[in-house]
Amino acid sequence: MSDDGNAEDKRAQVSPAESSARESGEGRTEVSPGEGSAPEKPTDSSDWRRLSPRMLLIHPIKEVGRFLPALIAIVVAGSAGGQNWWGLLAAAGAIAFGVLRWFSTRYRFTADQVQLRHGVLNKTTVSAPIGRVRSVDVTASVMHRALGLAEVQIGTGAGEKALKLDGLASSEAAALRGDLLHRVAGAAPEAALDATAPPGDAGEESRGAAAYTTETVVYQLNPAWIRYAPFGPAGLIAALAIVGVGSQFLNESGIGRGEGSLIHGTVNRLAALGVIVAVLAVLIGALVVIVALALLGYLLAFHGFRLTRDGRGGTYHVSRGLLTTRATSLEIRRLRGVEVHRPVPLRWAGGAHLSAITTGVKEDGRGMSSTLTPPSPASVVAATAESVLGQDALAIPIQAHGPAATRRRYTRALGSAVVLAALLVIAAVVWDLPVLGVCAVLPIIGGVLLGRSRAHWLGHAVADRFLVTRSGSISLSTNVIERRGAVGVTVRRSFFQRRAGVATVSLATAAGNKDYPVMDLPQDQVGKLAAQIVPGHVEQFLR
Repeated sequence: MSDDGNAEDKRAQVSPAESSARESGEGRTEVSPGEGSAPEKPTDSSDWRRLSPRMLLIHPIKEVGRFLPALIAIVVAGSAGGQNWWGLLAAAGAIAFGVLRWFSTRYRFTADQVQLRHGVLNKTTVSAPIGRVRSVDVTASVMHRALGLAEVQIGTGAGEKALKLDGLASSEAAALRGDLLHRVAGAAPEAALDATAPPGDAGEESRGAAAYTTETVVYQLNPAWIRYAPFGPAGLIAALAIVGVGSQFLNESGIGRGEGSLIHGTVNRLAALGVIVAVLAVLIGALVVIVALALLGYLLAFHGFRLTRDGRGGTYHVSRGLLTTRATSLEIRRLRGVEVHRPVPLRWAGGAHLSAITTGVKEDGRGMSSTLTPPSPASVVAATAESVLGQDALAIPIQAHGPAATRRRYTRALGSAVVLAALLVIAAVVWDLPVLGVCAVLPIIGGVLLGRSRAHWLGHAVADRFLVTRSGSISLSTNVIERRGAVGVTVRRSFFQRRAGVATVSLATAAGNKDYPVMDLPQDQVGKLAAQIVPGHVEQFLR
């Protein structure tokens, strides 16, 4: 075939997404990786494409927000010196930097990679091999949703930098998510990666795409379960953050100073009511604030929470969020187990929440990337875990670790309690406050109860597929890890453990926290458990 013929064939190989983009006059040549066909393999630098130009409305706002403290300082300094134009100049610089970010960011798809090039001063190119894609997150803030955009974060490994495409059209982001995970699951033939595939393979690919879009609901959030929100730590953390920021603002602004100020008047009114009434009023007010913030945080983070499994059984898909929506896809073959969290006081309210133990997921600051259920009834969480694991591993009887482990639970809990009680007694003698001496009994009672609870929950179990570990009390967690995911085993014996005749056996894996310990196991059971985790490798070292 002649060169002219080849060029004509290449011009003919245009996906429907690219054709519609050209016809709409957007000035972009974009090929959606979805729509049942893969993007063409780039051949030169002209295949690099820009993100949506609508990001020019978002980048400047984000840059102004990022540099807001510096801008405020510049405006204040300029106002003091009579040069107000410094603030306008700084804001214009931040906006210009946001615009430059869009012009300097490009991406492209090849047959086996997604590549992103960005950087205003320092150019950085990030490549994500399609065969190593472990998870895909699609996030849309309020501004993104208003403009019909989304951010796609592609995770290829826990130790590797994630690739972020911030500024794809919402439909294109959804298609990209489905296409990437569909290919990684191996459902599509290799011909699907080639735009020149014969028409006969298109039917199989279309059937694969249809199977992928068919989803089975594993968990659906019931709005009534918002009642578990106040029993989690989110409300307390949010309240402390607001109190810290508010107190700093009051100190800097001087609003709370002076005889006629609101803060001063409130303090005087509380003091007039008496110490006990004032303390009760403060506690009730703090409790109301914490509950309100917990309910608001739960609603914002988990509104519409839904866990589904695709028709081929290749991925789990989690969608949630009220203002900022987030959709996370986890590859099932990378799943190594689950973790059930039952902290106090959520456990007292009969609740729990579930997270996945998987590879290739980079957690955000709140550990939400691997969440499978928000705080919900414990029975619902257990049923979800059974559906995810394919076995009711949480019903396996837990083996206790014996009297030596129980003594260590009491000893460690009472140690800090005795120290605190001694400090209260010393304070009572020094300040001549007998009430503090009476209060010294409370830490001792709390230590006894804490030790009893820790001893009660400590244990492990070994099944055909899973190792189940359970420990803690205030932050009780049960880990169910597939034994085939073990890459090693660690046996640790501290000085006090050797004296007590116990050891800690840890399953090492590439997923989740990387290390899942079975704490204070009797010495005569260490070799057996280690051999069950990694058969045929550790027996010679533990005889």
